[in-house]
Amino acid sequence: MQILSGKDLSNIIQAQVKVEVAEWVANGGKQPHLAVILVGSDGASETYVGHKVRMCERLGIKSSLVKHSDEISEEDLLAEVERLNNDDDIDGFIVQLPLPKHINVDKVIETIDHRKDVDGFHSINVGRMAQNVPCFLPATPYGIMQILEHYQIDTQGKECVVLGRSNIVGRPVSILMSNNGNPGNATVTVCHSRTKDLKKHTLNADILIVALGIPEFVKADMVKEGVVIIDVGTTRVEDASRKRGYRLSGDVKYDEVAPKCSAITPVPGGVGPMTVISLIKNTVRAVKGEVYPK
Repeated sequence: MQILSGKDLSNIIQAQVKVEVAEWVANGGKQPHLAVILVGSDGASETYVGHKVRMCERLGIKSSLVKHSDEISEEDLLAEVERLNNDDDIDGFIVQLPLPKHINVDKVIETIDHRKDVDGFHSINVGRMAQNVPCFLPATPYGIMQILEHYQIDTQGKECVVLGRSNIVGRPVSILMSNNGNPGNATVTVCHSRTKDLKKHTLNADILIVALGIPEFVKADMVKEGVVIIDVGTTRVEDASRKRGYRLSGDVKYDEVAPKCSAITPVPGGVGPMTVISLIKNTVRAVKGEVYPK
């Protein structure tokens, strides 16, 4: 069994990005600048944003954190988005999800300038992704594809089953896996809460990508021998034995499923670290005009 360590791969890519940014700036290029809008005080969101800010600092990238209370109005948040759209010093920015229920997430995402949409959620970037042309890929699916490429996981003609159809992971990764490319060219099935006989589909999977947010949902009897598993789930589960009072759990019951796998991502240390560095890579691509020429 091969452990697909996103942490190890992220460290490799970070070293490459640090050199790339230093050379770009030394040759007269503008220092990349990533901004993050954080609404409220969700613990997981604050932790995730903290990782982004610290990584930017390590790699020579400027970062700005714009914090607002969860009582901010939708109108004021949209105005903040427009302000960043019009700030020429900011190359890319994201609005950290989730947002308070009184704010329309789709409206916020569509207000972001697609040329600065380094989260890859704007409909223009999603459409370009579906057409397999240059775009900003959503960070988590982008990270998954890099894991598959780095560890040389053969996806050509394989049966790929995706559990979950969110716009953040499930839908985009299903598109990327079916696109003509390497990795890609897989035969993709997307399963969700209305899928009948889910186990029949998961047992047929050569590659199983799980993005449900349900701790330890996938059990050993749901997968076949030799399957490749990408576990996107990262849920905080109460655990009094841990110093923080919780542990991070994936969507796969790792201890019983891993022995059947030919390769699997751990949680933590799998997809998570790749999400952050993928966002950083999109920001560098933005400042260099690699997707949308300046």
